[in-house]
Amino acid sequence: MSNRLEVRNVSKCFSRKSGMVERGAEFIGLKAPNPIVRALDDVSLSVAEGEVVGIVGESGCGKSTLGRVIAGLLQASEGSVLLRGKRLEDMSGKEAEDAGLKVQMIFQDPSSSLNPRQRVRDIIGAAPLHHGMTTVHELDDYVSQQMVRSGLDPSMANRFPHQFSGGQRQRIGIARALAVQPDVLICDESVAALDVSIQAQILNLFLDLREQLDLTYLFISHDLSVVEHISDRVVVMYLGRVVEEAPVGELFSNPNHPYTRALLQERPSLDLAQRQFSAIEGEIPSPLSPPSGCHFHPRCPMAMELCRVERPELRSLGLKHKSACHLND
Repeated sequence: MSNRLEVRNVSKCFSRKSGMVERGAEFIGLKAPNPIVRALDDVSLSVAEGEVVGIVGESGCGKSTLGRVIAGLLQASEGSVLLRGKRLEDMSGKEAEDAGLKVQMIFQDPSSSLNPRQRVRDIIGAAPLHHGMTTVHELDDYVSQQMVRSGLDPSMANRFPHQFSGGQRQRIGIARALAVQPDVLICDESVAALDVSIQAQILNLFLDLREQLDLTYLFISHDLSVVEHISDRVVVMYLGRVVEEAPVGELFSNPNHPYTRALLQERPSLDLAQRQFSAIEGEIPSPLSPPSGCHFHPRCPMAMELCRVERPELRSLGLKHKSACHLND
């Protein structure tokens, strides 16, 4: 399969901009420059046509930042994002506008991502109307089509977001994303705020839409069970870096990286055998001052001296299985 989406060596740094007085103090050496947070550190991945790629990791590992960079909501500090082989930064005019529509994002909290002052009809229909995908006369039918596709009753199109349940509001967000006819959906913790029964409905909706519309998904989540259910391939991130990547069955049955193994060992299970659960030792380091070498070495029970001084490369272990660990050398 050809790649619909590619991320090549993307890094993203954040730093607070200094004011005029602060810049003067920095110039004469009275103040240190503002610290830089490296949220993404040389991340590369590819997503094939119609594939669902899950991205997992602890809070602060860079999952959401990666999604926002791919969606164009944040600009990468380094590296490139490619859509169907073309770099987004090389596009301009109508081509760049069309590419922006082809990648849409569905956020975790629909209460925050939906305008409370707009009716559902306007939330879903504003973008396709602006971009000429429908006309004023056909707008109601177009909005109704998107609502039905997302599992909503079109008769509720004139209601406001606060008049819907959490699951319904998430469906509104899905309908809004589908309304501009995207190729790629980035789901950022899209079911994390929902009840378990509603989560199942939304996940099944995602799978149905994938078949109906030939969609490609980047599914960001901290819930390993959800990722195992919906994904074809899983990417594990730690402190801004990709540490392991494999097909979902291979990763869950044969994890290679110590961090991946630690995550999978501590997930809830219905196994009746007695188990003692314990969190991964230590806390995720601050991205303001990440550890040298392998970022995971302060928490890794198998760390050696090489891990402290040299960054491990993401190497191939077999068919589509990659891991960044010196234990593989």
